[in-house]
Amino acid sequence: MLHQSRLSKLLLALTLSFSAAVASAAEPFKVCWSIYVGWMPWGYGAEQKIVDKWAKKYGIEIEVVQINDYVESINQYTAGQFDGCVMTNMDALTIPAAGGVDSTALIVGDFSNGNDGVVLKGANKTLKDIKGQQINLVELSVSHYLLARGLETVGLKESDVKVVNTSDADMVAVYGTKDVTAVTTWNPLLSEILAQPNSTKVFDSSQIPGEIMDLMIVNTETLKANPALGKALVGAWYEIMGVMSASDKAATAAKTAMAVASGTDLAGFEAQLASTKMFYTPASALELINSDALLKTMQKVAEFSFDHGLLGDGAPDAGFIGVAGPKGVYGDKKNVKLRFDPTYMQMAADKKL
Repeated sequence: MLHQSRLSKLLLALTLSFSAAVASAAEPFKVCWSIYVGWMPWGYGAEQKIVDKWAKKYGIEIEVVQINDYVESINQYTAGQFDGCVMTNMDALTIPAAGGVDSTALIVGDFSNGNDGVVLKGANKTLKDIKGQQINLVELSVSHYLLARGLETVGLKESDVKVVNTSDADMVAVYGTKDVTAVTTWNPLLSEILAQPNSTKVFDSSQIPGEIMDLMIVNTETLKANPALGKALVGAWYEIMGVMSASDKAATAAKTAMAVASGTDLAGFEAQLASTKMFYTPASALELINSDALLKTMQKVAEFSFDHGLLGDGAPDAGFIGVAGPKGVYGDKKNVKLRFDPTYMQMAADKKL
């Protein structure tokens, strides 16, 4: 009887464990996005059930959630509330990776090629005119990085200006006030600001091509345990890219929907796309991922981040956090927390999804 009782308890425990595992596996994966020209396809893909279609193909569910505040979306991902989140390469390094969350760049969607810019108001017409001014931007974000890189080009330092931390949600309204004379921001906010009188763009990301990448980041452990998530997200993404990059009515309808969702019209959205190097095919994204330039760019980003204390209090140098790519690792190989993994994009290129 004792043996049977123990056996029964063991079988019951195993059954409960299995049921919990099944219930856990049935929970939808969650990814989040915020408004930016290169990320609008996620909202469109969710609305048009393209993400659902690919999720069902691999027997999973994926919930796509829009979050209005970009930095807050990354914070929520870092806290484990989402399995994936769109963000730039710098923010991936300085928030989740620096916070100890091992993350993978599943999709390299584009790089900013003019979508991020420095704007001066009034008689100031060149970047050199920024000296001594206050500059409103999302502090310690990619906007801050862009400003620092721009200042380098005209022989200025950050000590020559004063940075004023401003939420992206408030940027347009703040620029409209009398006291604000300079901002650094991204589209669609950049376009709205430039549409205001006496506004001049004096530096933008086209002058540092490839350095501001826009990514779909996923939790590395989650991806490792659930390759179906990677396949579904990548499959859905490139289906949307195929629709967008065509020259037919479906492409116009898709881009119009994305334009409206981002607060502009088709012409405005097309203008933003023109300053974005979109990787409409997996082959074009793989070209960047497999290049020598990738880790060199990440080194520049890491050095800026270290100088601004973004790699954590315990970081002894810019290479504290390892960044892995197909060509090797920049930084500490024993502390890799950000990975550029071409596996799933290569599957898409090979038509194996």
